Amino acid sequence: MRPPRLTAVDALRGLVMVLMALDHVRDFFHIGAMSFQPDDLTRTTTALFWTRVVTHLCAPVFMFTAGLGASLALAGHGDRPKLSRFLISRGLWLIFLELTALHLAMFFSLSNGPVLLTVLWALGCSMIALGGLLYLPKLVLGLLSMATIALHNLADPLQLDGAWKIFHQPGVFLLGPIVVFVAYPLIPWIAVMAAGFCFQPKWSLPAGLSLTAAFVLLRSINHYGDPQPWAGTFLSFFRTTKYPPSLDFLLMTMGPGLLLLALFGRWQLSESNPLVRIGRVPLFYFLLHFALAHLLAFPLAWLRYGEVSFLWKPLPSLGGAADTYPAGYGYSLTEVYLIWILVVGICYPLCVWFGNLKQRRNDWWLRYL
Repeated sequence: MRPPRLTAVDALRGLVMVLMALDHVRDFFHIGAMSFQPDDLTRTTTALFWTRVVTHLCAPVFMFTAGLGASLALAGHGDRPKLSRFLISRGLWLIFLELTALHLAMFFSLSNGPVLLTVLWALGCSMIALGGLLYLPKLVLGLLSMATIALHNLADPLQLDGAWKIFHQPGVFLLGPIVVFVAYPLIPWIAVMAAGFCFQPKWSLPAGLSLTAAFVLLRSINHYGDPQPWAGTFLSFFRTTKYPPSLDFLLMTMGPGLLLLALFGRWQLSESNPLVRIGRVPLFYFLLHFALAHLLAFPLAWLRYGEVSFLWKPLPSLGGAADTYPAGYGYSLTEVYLIWILVVGICYPLCVWFGNLKQRRNDWWLRYL
């Protein structure tokens, strides 16, 4: 049996993976996703807004727990060069999956759509960076990470072309004839993972309370921490910037995330807990739920629209042309929640099967899924 601290990390990771499925199902199915962003306060509803805000927890917590998991692994075997090699090789593998498996699940083609650099890209690049940074003393790396997270919004006024979009400014650039869209600039994410590497689970409760209080204070002052100042309304207070993740965004998500980690540690969850089981096979779950959500669009479209040929074209929510889809294509938020439950319900037994397979066998390739 794993130590309680590892079980708590697995449970937290499992929770954010389940929430992640809600966000992706919304992207694929919600009628509003085809024409506006869920945090557009001029068009959204309260329920849709909070559906999006709750899922903001996913990327920061997953990045942070990846770094924390690497730290716990190092504490277990003490082989820093071995861990470095693993992080670099796994990071390269994640970038490959971003450009192949995830692109295929998103567009049902390797050639349709732009080259998207999203969460697997950022996770992979952050692991590669951590493979080198882990040789620094943890105190030094922790201070550098916190400074980067706290100060990177000072670079917001810089609007540059080329490589700057990879590091801090989301957007499109051309690589010859190839259109590349960077959704996850790297600088803040690398710092989030490195901060997780320097963290101790016993700090979860005080750190969670401190980060949550810091968010409320900094957002209330409204002079630094996010390129979108809040506009005096309750919803706008929580409308923080994810691309790239602002200081306010990271405080708003990591504070509650660490409080959940402290809570899971106190509960001492069993090995058979559904969140623990999902959290131990996160990459398998990620690729599975993404492809499954997109595939489910076909039978549901057949039932509602009587044909599915338009689904072979990119969804309007993924940059496709709206006029290639039926007018008003999409489903209500209630239907989105039902589809989300279906997706997670199908994925769960497959995650249990794959988790058991990883326990029975020691094949090297299983460490990469």
